[in-house]
Parts: sequence; structure tokens; C-alpha cells
Amino acid sequence: MTTELTLSRPARPFIGEEMDLKTWDDVKPLFDDLLHRPLPDATAFRQWLHDRSELESFLSEDFAWRYIRMTCDTADPGLTERFNYFVEEIQPHLLTYGNELDKRTVESPFVDELTDPSDRDPSDRSEPKYAIMLRGMKTAIEIFREENIPLQTELQTREREYGATIGAMNVTLPNDEGQPEEITLPKASDRLYNTNRAVREQAWRAIWERRYADHEKISNLLTDLVRLRHQVAQNAGFANFRDYSFAALGRFDYTPADCFNFHNSVAEAVVPLLNQLAVSRKAALGVDPLRPWDTKVDVQGRPPLEPFANGEELLEKTVQCFDNLDTSGQLGGFLRTMRAMHHLDLESRKGKSPGGYNYPLEEIGVPFIFMNATSSLRDLVTMVHEGGHAIHSFLTRDLPLKAFRNPPMEVAELASMAMELLSMDHWDVFFPNPDDLRRARLQHLESIIETLPWIATIDKFQHWVYENPQHTDAERTQNWLRIYEEFSDTATDWSGFEHFKANIWQRQLHLFDVPFYYIEYGIAQLGAIGVWRNYRQDPEAGLQGYRNALSLGYQATIPEIYAAANVPFDFSKEYIRELMAFVSEEIEKLGE
Repeated sequence: MTTELTLSRPARPFIGEEMDLKTWDDVKPLFDDLLHRPLPDATAFRQWLHDRSELESFLSEDFAWRYIRMTCDTADPGLTERFNYFVEEIQPHLLTYGNELDKRTVESPFVDELTDPSDRDPSDRSEPKYAIMLRGMKTAIEIFREENIPLQTELQTREREYGATIGAMNVTLPNDEGQPEEITLPKASDRLYNTNRAVREQAWRAIWERRYADHEKISNLLTDLVRLRHQVAQNAGFANFRDYSFAALGRFDYTPADCFNFHNSVAEAVVPLLNQLAVSRKAALGVDPLRPWDTKVDVQGRPPLEPFANGEELLEKTVQCFDNLDTSGQLGGFLRTMRAMHHLDLESRKGKSPGGYNYPLEEIGVPFIFMNATSSLRDLVTMVHEGGHAIHSFLTRDLPLKAFRNPPMEVAELASMAMELLSMDHWDVFFPNPDDLRRARLQHLESIIETLPWIATIDKFQHWVYENPQHTDAERTQNWLRIYEEFSDTATDWSGFEHFKANIWQRQLHLFDVPFYYIEYGIAQLGAIGVWRNYRQDPEAGLQGYRNALSLGYQATIPEIYAAANVPFDFSKEYIRELMAFVSEEIEKLGE
């Protein structure tokens, strides 16, 4: 079994072992060297690429730690100041120099000599992995505008306001002794699984009243962000920020039309299943009407599943789960290494930013997992999801260039969402009772049917928002409700809470922090179901296909990476129906 390791970063022959970023002047000479260094031959050009990667990996990790520390403690102004200093004083220079270095790369007379003796086709002088890197650089050059640098700096600062606002939200609810207690929203959300309907309603009302108290502030923030983003797009010659985003995100393998196809496919192939689940829930609970606080509770009146008691137990059981999935010990060993290096912050507490993430650390190659665990099944899923991202980071750790270690989100989310399903057969570590295990797996599979329509909702909403950047608040609300109704069930009754329903979009961090990063979850969910189906047919081959795809990093196109996992890159209604039939069959087996 793989033991805990404490890994170290590679040597820094270019930037120096003692590099410590305090001001831009600390790294400016290194960028000037890259910009002006003579490159007389292909060997010198290759070394130049490695030196650039070394410098950018250092800066990426420095930025990552500033972000991690800030989100772990949003109440510490010093941490926010350190993060903002990078954004305001370092990042603008990186954008300018990055553009110049991209141009020097693609214009090099030796760019066609990026070959490798192991190339499968000796007649092809450009390796696929370099071709992928170069096409990204060429697009970045095309959309770069100097006048966008201050706008992008302002955007990065304003985008953090959402996390700070949500992170400061707490509610007061009775504790087990009946005494009022101030708790975080994630902890309050756990009460939505309570079998006492009055407790659920009380928690739901408290959560949404707290959210609604800041709804104008959050709405105004999005309005400001849309305005700034639209200006960035226009400066770069695009009609709207959606089209700019497709270029900026490097979406070479699909188009907005493919997204619309995904929306339509989900509406036709998944939403009817969502409605069936809601109707069945209403009947099983014996409630009329079915209310928003009834959507999480167990329909048989069983208490909420509690797969772990605290963050340490969550980690320990996840390590064991990964060991059981992969008997070589490699996957569990990755988490053991993260634990040994203190690269985890798992438990919910006041002052933490909302949500969860796995942040790659480019120099050392050992990522950091952040989340707000309480004790729910949702938290277990988040942990294995982020654990999938962590596996991805480890499997690409030794790729020589930073560009190779940064796959697109459609691939990154395949890593995480597939791990949710691959690990599921080994959740007995969390649920030794077979009935609890069956119940947990059933809930997770049903959540896929719930999640795909939500992804389509958020993505379609973003398309409308940025296609219509001058919209009013009233128009935004009207179109949000129109889109939400298209992808929601017809059984849940929101009477009396229409004002909350009109603002549900405000709970989605991605709209504020990473615009247009959301369809990737839907694309990857389809791929993940395919990976899981392969695993069910042949566990060894299925898991190896997963590893093969992740190990490529970003050295191939998205369809090629999916093919390495033996799944198609397909959004069609027919394929989604096929996958939903498989999921429905598995749900039926668990319900027997």
C-alpha cells in the first residue's frame, strides 16, 4: 500500500531556489530575459519554453496560495490585501508579458521543430501536444487588448465580492437543546434532510430570508460584472461576452449551437425523468402540496444519512474508499500525501468562503482541497469529486510544461464527476449498513437527474444574460423564470415564495466568479456516466481508461481525451437518452 509522502517541488535552475515574490520588480528581470534572450537554435528554444514554464508555474502557485488563504479566512483583511495586491500590481504585468511571450513562441522559426523521437509519425514535425498548446496561444494573441488589462483587474477584484458576501451569511436557528445558535448556511442546509417538516421549513425560510436580505446587492454586482465583461468583449472585437468567452476559454471543440443542442436534449430526455421523481416524492411523502423544503428529505421518513462525523473522519474514509477502488494504493496514496503536507481544509466554519474546490499547485504538483463539510451525503460527494480533481493533478504532475498540465474544464470535470460514480460501489466504508449504502447510491443517481437540468438552466441563463447585456433587472427576472420553468419539475409549489424563486440564480457562484464555466459540468457528467458504465462492464479496463484520459493532461483535443477513456464526446438527444436509460436501470435495481 502506498504510504504518505512529502513531495518537494522541482529545482528552479532559471528563477533561483530562493525566489520570493514581494513586488513586480522581483520577477521583471526574468520576464525581460525571456523576452530578449537570443534563441539561435531549436535546443535553445526548447530550453526557453521550459524556463518560461518554470517561472509561470512559480507565479501560478504563489497566486494559488494567496487565494486559498483568503478563502479559508475571509475575515482576515491582511489575506484579502495580499490577494488583491497580486491581482492589482502583478497580474496586469503578467498579461502584457504573457502576450509578448506567446507571440515570440508562435513566431519562432523553430516552432515546427518541436519534435520528439518517440513521435508515432516521423513525417509529422509538430507533436500533437505542442499543436494544442500553440493553438491556445494563437487565440490568446488574437483576443488580447491592452485596454482590457485594467478592466480584467477590476473584474477580478469585483468577482471576489460575491464570495465575501455569501461567506458572511449566517442564520440563527435552535440547536439540539432548543437554544438559538448562529450557524453557517451549509450547516443550516443540513436541516433540509430532517424528517420533521416543521424543522425543514424553518431552516429553508431562514436560509432564503438571509439570502434575500442581500439580493439587491448581489443583483447589482452581477449588473456591474456584465457591464465590465461586455466592454472587454467589445474591446476585443466580439459582439458579446459569450462569444469572447468561447475564445478565451479555448472552446475549440464545440460551439454555442452545441450548447443549445445540449439544452434541448436535456429538456426532452431528462426533465420528464425529473418530473417523475418529483411526482413520486410527493406521493411517497403524502404531502399536498410538495414544497421547496420537501425536496431533500428521505421519502420513507428515515433520518439523514451521516457518512462521517468530522473532517478528519471524512478524509480517512475517503482514503480507504480510494484504496478499495484502486488496490494498487495509488489513488488513496495521493490523498495521504495531501494529508501529510496539510493541503486540506475540509470543515465548514464561520468566515470561510462558500463552496469547495481543488486548487492545483503548479510547482509542487500537490493540490489543495477546500470545502465546507458538515456531515452530509452531499459533503461525501463533494469530497470524492474534489478527490477526482486531485488525482488529475497528481497524474499530470510530471508533464514537463505548465501548458500540458492545464486541461480544459470539460476534461477536469470528467476527472471529478467520474470519480463520484467510480467510488460509489465502495461507499460501504461510509455506510457499513447495506440499506444505508443502497440509499446513498440511490440518492446520488437521482441527483444526476436533478443536476443536468440545473446545469442547462444556468448555462442557458448565461447565454441570455450576455446576448442581452443592456437588460434591466425586470427583464433578467422575467427571463430567469422562463428558463427556470423550462428545466424544473411541475410538482413543487412555490406559492408565497415567488420572490425567492426569482432569485435562485444568486446561489450559483459560477455566474459571478467564473462566467460561462458551467456547461462543462454537464458535458463531463455525460462522460462520467460513460466511464462508470465501462467500469461496470470491466472494472480494470474502466479504471485504466479513466487513468489514461487524465494522464494526457492537455496534449490532445477534448474528443481525443474522451476517446482515451473509451467514451464519446456527444451531446445528442439520442446519446443522452441512452445514458439516462442506463442510470434509470441502475436506480430501479437499487429500489428493488
